[in-house]
Parts: sequence; structure tokens; C-alpha cells
Amino acid sequence: MGELKTKIRKSHYRLKHEILIFDNIILILALVLCFVFTWGAISSMSRNWTLAEELASREREKALLELEVETLELENTYYLSDEYQELAARKYRGKMLPGETMVYLPENSVSAKTKHSAEVDDTNIAHIGEERSNFEQWMTFLFGI
Repeated sequence: MGELKTKIRKSHYRLKHEILIFDNIILILALVLCFVFTWGAISSMSRNWTLAEELASREREKALLELEVETLELENTYYLSDEYQELAARKYRGKMLPGETMVYLPENSVSAKTKHSAEVDDTNIAHIGEERSNFEQWMTFLFGI
């Protein structure tokens, strides 16, 4: 029991006279203040970053909406133009100008619809079958060889 009291007294003396001295307390306070200021700066920068990202996204959204509004205004002016009204009258009401005759054509046949798509498919198949090395592809890209 006496030994325990002695150890406690030694620890108390050491804590009071070696660890909790004025210089160490000032150093600990300075470290705590540095930590608090650093934490505040980092949290402020992260908040500014998120606000900047939000602002940028809203500006992109605003620009997109302005483009949509401009497109709709252009469509409205087109719909009010004489050209569109004439085309709509011709299409929906069968109207025509004096001296014109309307010609109604039948729908295209299946062979007419697929005529050009078959030619494109043949050329695509020819290019797909060619396996070229990476070097040859780069030479073709850079120099057209």
C-alpha cells in the first residue's frame, strides 16, 4: 500500500512539475489552435468547392434552358411565317397555287427501300473482314496510306 502511494505521488509530482508546465501548456494550446484553424480552413474550402460545383451546374442548366427558349422562339417565328403556312396548307388541306397540279405517288416498294442499304452493307462487310495491325491503323490514320 505504501508503495502504491509513493508511485501515485511520484506520478503526481512528475505530471505537475515536468509535463504540465507553462511552456508545454502553451505548446499544447498552439497545436490545438493550429488544428482548429486547419479544420476550419479545410471545411470552408470543401464547402466552397461544393457551392462552386452547384453554381456551375446551375449555370449549365440555365444555358440549356436559354437555348431551349431560343429554339422555341425560332419555331414560333417559323410557324408564323408565310412559308410554313403555305407548306401546311399544301400538306394538310391539299391546297395548291394557281397553275399547279397535285401528283399523288404510291408508297415505295420494299426493293426500292432496301436498294441503297444493301450496297452500304456490302462495303461495311469488306472493311470489317480486314484485320490490320495497330501500326498499320496508325499509318492509315496519320498519312492516309
